[in-house]
Amino acid sequence: MNKIKILIPVYNDWQSVFKLLENINSEASTLDVELSVVIINDASTESRPNFSVNLSNLVSIQIINMKENRGHARCNAAGLKHINAKEDFDYIIPMDGDGEDRPEELRLLIDKITDYPGLVVTANRVKRSEGFIFKFCYLVHKYLTFVFTGQNVKYGNFTCLPKSTVSELVREPATWSSFSGSLSKITKDKISIPSERGTRYFGPSKMSFINLLKHSLSIIAVFKTTLLIRSILFLIAYLFLVIGKISVITLIPVVGVVIMMFSVVILSNRENMSEFNNSLENIKETEKLK
Repeated sequence: MNKIKILIPVYNDWQSVFKLLENINSEASTLDVELSVVIINDASTESRPNFSVNLSNLVSIQIINMKENRGHARCNAAGLKHINAKEDFDYIIPMDGDGEDRPEELRLLIDKITDYPGLVVTANRVKRSEGFIFKFCYLVHKYLTFVFTGQNVKYGNFTCLPKSTVSELVREPATWSSFSGSLSKITKDKISIPSERGTRYFGPSKMSFINLLKHSLSIIAVFKTTLLIRSILFLIAYLFLVIGKISVITLIPVVGVVIMMFSVVILSNRENMSEFNNSLENIKETEKLK
């Protein structure tokens, strides 16, 4: 029987996390796996309320409390590193803690690893629950990523990762800044399930346009060599076409591409392997809820 660890980063949103745990427990009753949960508490500033929920179908539940807040991506990366180093597992399923990664789709992921053992399974987003503006911004994010890297990244954290892939991820510097970018870089042979993004259990989304842009640039930064080559080729071709017609308007695309290149070079500095290797030193304590 496969041992699966569900990895959930959290910052303050405890009400959503415990609602998610309750729903995961309900799904676990129908799954032929050993399902455990590891919650990485990214130095939340709000106290964790006392919740009384039935979690009888889960093998174990741990909360790893961090000393300092490092952000969602690095919290997720530290969780992968902790589980890889300290836990007995066959697969890890990272999930967002707000309900947008739907527990109902756990069965689809697990059915795939039954049919294709040892392969990465991604939950490719086919439908989103957000409003028009966010959906438009998300399309821009996907377009930018594809144009500048050639990578069509349709998934986020919600994946099913075999132990061999987790071992590769924790040795890859890009995992410290972009999980989906890193996974795209190291793994070519993947299978997928169609995934519908759920509605947040409580409160508004924390993913603003600026955060989405930063997320997009972080993925692009993983493929910075491809970006630089494509950008240089674009600039040469574009300047050749507009030569003799140079104006403020015709220079706007040039300025945009240069800003993109500069931003990606800065963000690529987030791929700090030394910080990643030392991330477990940021653990304050481990609590066992079950």
